[in-house]
Amino acid sequence: MQDSFWKAALYLENGHVFLGKGFGAKAIQGGEAVFNTGMSGYQEIFSDPSYSHQVVVMTHTQIGNYGVNGSDIESDSLLLKGVVAREYFSKPSNWRAQQSLGDYLQKAGVPGISEVDTRRVTKLLRDEGAQRSIIFPVDTENVEEIKEKGASLLAQIPQMEGLDLVSQVSCREPWEFEAEKNKLKNSAGTIVVYDFGVKWNILRSLSSRGFRVRVVPYQMPAEEVKKEKPVAVCLSNGPGDPARVPHAVKEIQALMGQFPILAICMGHQLMARALGGETYKLKYGHHGVNHPVKDLETGKILITSQNHGFAVKPESLPKKDIQVSLINLNDQTLEGFTSKNLKISSIQFHPEAKPGPSDANFLFDQFIKGFLT
Repeated sequence: MQDSFWKAALYLENGHVFLGKGFGAKAIQGGEAVFNTGMSGYQEIFSDPSYSHQVVVMTHTQIGNYGVNGSDIESDSLLLKGVVAREYFSKPSNWRAQQSLGDYLQKAGVPGISEVDTRRVTKLLRDEGAQRSIIFPVDTENVEEIKEKGASLLAQIPQMEGLDLVSQVSCREPWEFEAEKNKLKNSAGTIVVYDFGVKWNILRSLSSRGFRVRVVPYQMPAEEVKKEKPVAVCLSNGPGDPARVPHAVKEIQALMGQFPILAICMGHQLMARALGGETYKLKYGHHGVNHPVKDLETGKILITSQNHGFAVKPESLPKKDIQVSLINLNDQTLEGFTSKNLKISSIQFHPEAKPGPSDANFLFDQFIKGFLT
């Protein structure tokens, strides 16, 4: 499909407006604007369910230059609300490309806007915080008219804090990842994955280590999970406010101490809440593939891939049985905790992220060695 373009506008909640060239779907879409510092991996970023209801501003200047293929997606749909780029390439140059990014977005109903000063947008978000935004087609260059229209459209967009998105993105019925492939190998046992908006590479990472991977809805009762006789439970990543998923917290509490639990991103935040901890909204979140995290046990620094807008208050976690294991070196926020007695490994970032640094991939093996063997 040949990409088509039009005049478009990006309107931010603080009243700033940016004009540019629209690509992807010619639609009106809005959500929380966040910036991502990754220099590659836009396909994995855009297909990550954790970006549900967000407009992603890419700080790297060139987007779309290697196209899109069917192998690198992280879910079966695009849940983000928009893409903001400095320079968009409609004719990709890569032997793996099967379609352009614009075509990919157009089929999913997601608008993009290019020729925008993304450095300025990023500075605004960094200084003023993540905020609601909207992308829409325009037929005028009158900035005041565009601002008025943008403000009117933005009134329909909810704030991220207090928003339950997990119920919208989770699977409706249990399913098995790569079921046919798993029949052909010796299974190390079943790991049940609670789907809060799971990335497929988490499932690949577990499956490649010999486990049967059973994915279940976010509200699956603990008693039903126990019937699967899992060797462990994984709590996946996902979008929205963790404070709005109390039903999942209740089931996690029923599973604690019964099975080893690996928690990632949203799963980490829900694990903390199940322990009585508190979560809070970050000013502009962590979105990128270059975040330094310190392992407090070894002193090593991991370069990590991250995508979250909420964090856990470390002082709110119970002192007994819980050990803080990882901290973010940029802002000292909590990045992980463990419990030997409860057999918990909880991680705020993405050890499975591809593309991105593989420094933290060992955490899967560490969990298996520590709690499953």
